Amino acid sequence: MIELKSAREIGLMRRGGHILSEVMDRLRTSVKPGMSTLEIDTDVEEFIRARGAVPAFKGYRGFPATVCISINEEVVHGIPSAHRHVKEGDIVGLDLGCIVEGYYADCAFTLAVGDVPPRVHELLDVTRESLEKGITECRPGRRLSDVSHAIQTHVERHGFAVVRAFVGHGIGRALHEEPQVPNFGDPGRGPQLRPGMVLAIEPMVTMGSWEVKILDDGWTAVTRDGSLAAHFEHTIAVTDSGPEVLTSKTGGSARAA
Repeated sequence: MIELKSAREIGLMRRGGHILSEVMDRLRTSVKPGMSTLEIDTDVEEFIRARGAVPAFKGYRGFPATVCISINEEVVHGIPSAHRHVKEGDIVGLDLGCIVEGYYADCAFTLAVGDVPPRVHELLDVTRESLEKGITECRPGRRLSDVSHAIQTHVERHGFAVVRAFVGHGIGRALHEEPQVPNFGDPGRGPQLRPGMVLAIEPMVTMGSWEVKILDDGWTAVTRDGSLAAHFEHTIAVTDSGPEVLTSKTGGSARAA
């Protein structure tokens, strides 16, 4: 069952989302070559707790850290380590969430560290743009698969592939609620979007095949063909006047977050 959120509940999720927006701003300037992924994780946890929130991922189904940090061919759920260091030319996916008074917010983005080839910049741009396309569809009366179709169409138009193994989700008092939000599919299907729905939309896109595999750590998902991958995510409230990006300082588009 899809739970519709009250204005109070959305307000709590907005508070969490604005904390995450601050974290994303911080990470865009703080992630540098030579940093360990554990250093990044420690800094984010301290920041979230200092703002009065609780990290959403730490301990979730046994995950050992605050941030999923996924580099290059890693798609999602990379585990921070003191022995893994960011290098010039890497692309780094950062997926994080927090809890405010029992309500979750969730976001992700991928950044380039230093110089990367133009096609890699395009991968990041297209993945972010596909999220924007999906957000635009989050309006009362649209169908859930309209979001999915908008993402897939934009990604494939540019010659990239959408990962099938992981999807977006409803969010609220739990990190993962109904409905699932695939990043692929035909339009006009699934439940009708209604005010009060809150969705975490998160396209994961590769430069090669959409197939993935899980490493021996039981968490880290990588592209099966070793191609680079990008991941962007926002928490979106469906309102009478259209989508509100709760994990954005402005409530507007993914680009403005």
